[in-house]
Amino acid sequence: MAAVLMLRGSARLLYKHRKVRAVSIAMVCSRAMASKTPVGFIGLGNMGNPMAKNLVKHGYPVVAYDVFPEACKEFQDSGAQVMDSPADVAERADRIITMLPSSPNAVEVYTGANGILKKVKKGSLLIDSSTIDPAVSKEIAKAVEKMGAVFMDAPVSGGVGAARAGNLTFMVGGVEQEFDAAKELLTCMGSNVIYCGEVGTGQAAKICNNMLLAISMIGTAEAMNLGIRLGLDPKLLAKILNMSSGRCWSSDTYNPVPGVMEGVPSANNYQGGFGTTLMAKDLGLAQITATNTKTPVPLGSLAHQIYRMMCAKGYALKDFSAVFQFLREEENL
Repeated sequence: MAAVLMLRGSARLLYKHRKVRAVSIAMVCSRAMASKTPVGFIGLGNMGNPMAKNLVKHGYPVVAYDVFPEACKEFQDSGAQVMDSPADVAERADRIITMLPSSPNAVEVYTGANGILKKVKKGSLLIDSSTIDPAVSKEIAKAVEKMGAVFMDAPVSGGVGAARAGNLTFMVGGVEQEFDAAKELLTCMGSNVIYCGEVGTGQAAKICNNMLLAISMIGTAEAMNLGIRLGLDPKLLAKILNMSSGRCWSSDTYNPVPGVMEGVPSANNYQGGFGTTLMAKDLGLAQITATNTKTPVPLGSLAHQIYRMMCAKGYALKDFSAVFQFLREEENL
């Protein structure tokens, strides 16, 4: 009798093991099938290019579009589908990520004559990683909702280096129930994916971050410039700052002084990275939202003025850390 009971118990354990294994295999197969579903990516600039590449590395076929065809050539050569318009991307993919320079660009890509909404499928997930006005994100979300699709704003922080390494931080706004679906894709491109609240809150977080970044970069550039003029070696000064209370991302990870760090724009004549024009744009968004909410941002306002001056004096296409060079050259600031 005991032997019979043992056999029955063993049979139950074997059945349970096989059932768990079958479920595990089914989950793996499900993920594998999901990874084969094409993902649209619109905007293959300095940030969008490495982000889309990381999706490919994780097994997602990319359906790409950029207003500049040459930006798509690399993807086309590797076998990716390249479309002629955002609408064509929406026809081929029900999950789309956009990475665009400004609010007008985002409005055009989503609602323009050949925009995503012309051919979007019901139930599609549309994730905008551009940095734009939160109010514009909300308007786009309304238009997307009318088409039966889902819109989430998910701007990023970390710069081109983090985009290449897949270590971006995503600040996500939208319907909370859709966050996990968005996170599945965003974790392929970032190490931090944070839910912020309703649509627009991701943009709000990003705007606050970039205002602080601009202020800290200007402060780092001023401190480094002053120290150099007082006779300090820039590498030594950077070392001291980075082990002291003045330490910040602009000093220890993205130092604006040529020769202090390798692999940053200041080591390459301020080429690549995050453009001065884009920083001026983001600071402009901060000013608009500050005005609308009656929030005093005196340092943010000064930073905006400085970056606008830089754009007017030939620094528009240089990385925003070129503020160090700007300060060195401006005797009448």
